[in-house]
Amino acid sequence: MVKNVAIVSLSSGIIGEPFVQFEVEIGLKRLKEYGLNVKLMPNACKGLEYVKAHPEKRAEDMLAAFRDPEIDMILCAIGGDDTYSMLPYLFENNELAETISNKIFLGFSDTTINHLMLHKVGLRSFYGQAFLCDLCELAPEMHPYTRKYFEELITTGTIREITPSDVWYEERVRFSPDQVGTRTPAHPNQGFELLQGSPVFSGKILGGCIDSMYDIFNGDRYADMPVLCEKYHLFPEAEDWKGRIILLESSEEKPTPEQYRKSLEYLKERGVFDAVNGVLAGKPMDETYAEEYKQLLKEVIAKPELSIVFNINIGHAMPRCIMPFGVEATVDTGKQIIRFAE
Repeated sequence: MVKNVAIVSLSSGIIGEPFVQFEVEIGLKRLKEYGLNVKLMPNACKGLEYVKAHPEKRAEDMLAAFRDPEIDMILCAIGGDDTYSMLPYLFENNELAETISNKIFLGFSDTTINHLMLHKVGLRSFYGQAFLCDLCELAPEMHPYTRKYFEELITTGTIREITPSDVWYEERVRFSPDQVGTRTPAHPNQGFELLQGSPVFSGKILGGCIDSMYDIFNGDRYADMPVLCEKYHLFPEAEDWKGRIILLESSEEKPTPEQYRKSLEYLKERGVFDAVNGVLAGKPMDETYAEEYKQLLKEVIAKPELSIVFNINIGHAMPRCIMPFGVEATVDTGKQIIRFAE
């Protein structure tokens, strides 16, 4: 059972900005109502400008949280777009490998890069939720589906199975104090959709936000990101993907079909789809480009026998489950369930 939680800002430092403090207070209150002791790491709340300018301080916070014997869970504040800049401070002298301990690590979006860092040093992690995005939800309570998985994680230390949400929610467009207690429109959810391949397949899951993976190979956002990711061998080799299931979910930037195609092509060029046992694709935010993404997954991967499942409630579309990485999983679309062995 989780008792002590450390909150880290490994990408954006937004939780230190005055305009989000009313949200932060909501999230801290909910964590404390669970009986959790919360530790905001020293640099987590220093604001957007400071956190962006000091990747070495972000790395210090991450390492310190792993070193602290009292911390049970490391919860990422939010994503962002430049957590890759921590790479030299975590890998140049094997800092992360020499520091990691068996703690729960939870985050999503740009935190995909942190998950790949942890995979590189052999630590399992959990993908799907974050502090500001989920614990600080402005509705009267966390979304029930989201809350169910968060509660399971903090009470059992793991996730046993994932089933689809009955509904999905439109993205909130206004974040201000007058929105506290309001809900966004909900719509019926269609469940896990098998696009092709066997309805039952197994493997350890790895992956995350397809936008972040795109930036590993494309320097349009940050010219040095592909350089650093290559230098520190961040992206797993094709052999490492053998027998795994890759998770792909898209960000709030709602990548165009053209960028989505290019992202899939980058992964294909690196032998990912020749190695994996299956593909899990997240529901896009507001279902934007859903039909185009489904077509592109089949068209670009071009392996009709490879199982592809669409519409997983994870990542940027509300509500969100939590998915263990590095644990043997069995996907059964007929029974609409993903089960985890441990």
